[in-house]
Amino acid sequence: MDNHVVIMAGGIGSRFWPMSTPECPKQFIDVMGCGRSLIQLTADRFDGVCPRENMWVVTSEKYIDIVREQLPEIPESNILAEPCARNTAPCIAFACWKIKKKHPRANIVVTPSDALVIDTGEFRRVMEKALRFTDDSSAIVTIGIRPTRPETGYGYIAAANQLQTDKEIYTVDAFKEKPDKETAEKYLAEGNYFWNAGIFVWNVRTITSVMRVYAPGIAQIFDRIFPDFYTEKENETIKKLFPTCESISIDYAVMEKAEAIYVLPASFGWSDLGTWGALRGLLPQDKSGNATVGTDIRLYDSKNCIVHASEEKRVVVQGLDGYIIAEKDNTLLICKLEEEQRIKEFSK
Repeated sequence: MDNHVVIMAGGIGSRFWPMSTPECPKQFIDVMGCGRSLIQLTADRFDGVCPRENMWVVTSEKYIDIVREQLPEIPESNILAEPCARNTAPCIAFACWKIKKKHPRANIVVTPSDALVIDTGEFRRVMEKALRFTDDSSAIVTIGIRPTRPETGYGYIAAANQLQTDKEIYTVDAFKEKPDKETAEKYLAEGNYFWNAGIFVWNVRTITSVMRVYAPGIAQIFDRIFPDFYTEKENETIKKLFPTCESISIDYAVMEKAEAIYVLPASFGWSDLGTWGALRGLLPQDKSGNATVGTDIRLYDSKNCIVHASEEKRVVVQGLDGYIIAEKDNTLLICKLEEEQRIKEFSK
């Protein structure tokens, strides 16, 4: 199989301010304090699924140098610069049409760059299974995460019928928006709802033909760009035509309309790390529920806090309960965890 991985890395990660900024968003930061950024961890977990020369990154023009520096094993021609943000459907089309030019039988995984996976062995098994399923079919597979709580911060995938040929894979009944608490509890109780991780698997013939049906405007633009891929005219053509794409997510453009969509439910310790609270839940905690990233962080009479201050020599916190304390580039945030939805407002 000619396996490829497309890593979407254009987001600005405003909910993780001040650690994440428009100049260096969270996918390029060592969020976990493990010595690897989230985009490096994303590439690492696909080792064995496909070689680095078959990995692709779609990102903003202003992050190209960061991607080159953090992922030097990925060929420069595989780092694709979006002239402007146009959501995930044009981002995915950009990569898939370019891959198709040289790899007309490519089998592709599309993944965000800023999620975390704990069990990388199980992750690889699931990816390889999905790739085998899409390799010689016109199926689109989305990875559904088995929910562990009634989460209101994720979209959901409702599974319908189990396949007779492969008991792990189900047809998709519907994609659901982020629910309220009551609806999320109902989804959890029903047992056939899975978190939408934004990970998609298909062969390149399938996605290009499906987009021609359901997102014809975007498909026509990339059909016009297609002859100029791998030529000296490529950058000029992309800069001219890419901004004319509709700004729309792949879920709205394709997933909610297309037939032959399947879900492969999985459990590999996934989190989209969307909030400071989610990060606190994944980091090791002391007996008082505090999580820290930094060299010398000391907490006294404090509980349920997250402290992220990897650039400071010493941090001392006393008497706080349920706070975010985060420092980066001479900016300090001290905010109640329960008020973290206001961080976008604070960062302006």
